[in-house]
Amino acid sequence: MSLATHQTEASVATLVASPALAGSGLLAAHGPGSLVPRLKMLAASLASGPVLTSELAENRAVDLVFPSPAPVDLIEAQLRALIDEAGAPVDIIVQPAAHRRKQLFLADMDSTMIGQECIDELADFVGLKPQVSEITERAMRGELAFEPALRERVALLEGLDLAVVDAIVADRLILTPGGRELVMTMRANGAYTCLVSGGFTVFTGPISQKIGFHEHHSNTLAHADGKLTGLVIDPVLGREAKKATLLRLRAELKLPPEAVMAVGDGANDLDMLQEAGLGVAYYAKPAVAAAASARINHTDLATLLFAQGYREDEFVR
Repeated sequence: MSLATHQTEASVATLVASPALAGSGLLAAHGPGSLVPRLKMLAASLASGPVLTSELAENRAVDLVFPSPAPVDLIEAQLRALIDEAGAPVDIIVQPAAHRRKQLFLADMDSTMIGQECIDELADFVGLKPQVSEITERAMRGELAFEPALRERVALLEGLDLAVVDAIVADRLILTPGGRELVMTMRANGAYTCLVSGGFTVFTGPISQKIGFHEHHSNTLAHADGKLTGLVIDPVLGREAKKATLLRLRAELKLPPEAVMAVGDGANDLDMLQEAGLGVAYYAKPAVAAAASARINHTDLATLLFAQGYREDEFVR
């Protein structure tokens, strides 16, 4: 789309400040330190109609609503430029106002719903974390094909005791802030949720249960006599399978594309993100961030609730 593209319906720009600055007044409705009046004035100068504001969380999240058709790409670019010029840790998601509350949510796990890469944590137990982490990073940037990179890393884990999985889940895996609230709030409002990962079932099972997903899909590590064999059981779940999972669930639930939201950080998430009505790159690799329809670079997963128009007092915790 060009920067002159107009939405033919109402649209909304959701602004969310870093939780660490929630008390700073950065996104307060008024005040000398607030960006909101400046952002609203800039948006109004570019729009063909009025710009309304709606507070979603005090000093933390606000909607700029465009009831009339507006050049949303231009507005988004200009708002981002003003935010960047101010050096403000604020994320912005611009989308049509209709269908903003999603009915299907798919999420990557590693470095998205949790802060770690599980295969790197497994490699740490055999003293190979630096080597495996380098392969992981290159694969997530799209420099290596996902499946051969996965098989190469898993082969290095041959002989590792399966008992380390429980230790990793208990001691090393940290849920991303806002993730459980995101899933539980969406579920409470009728949405279906799915964790889909290029990682492993031994991790997606307990993580899915902790967060509250309806279902989870990932790869299965082969093992014998309580030890990993260094093999992944076919078929490998990668980039194509993530998209296929989205398409299957969307068809089963009889939903239009705009009713779907997906989030991820790596190259193997790209097809899924681009198929979703709202595909969000979460602290993503550059190629992923550039291709996604929205990006989170400063805040946490609660931003995906604000983007759907939920107020903070509506969150299910």
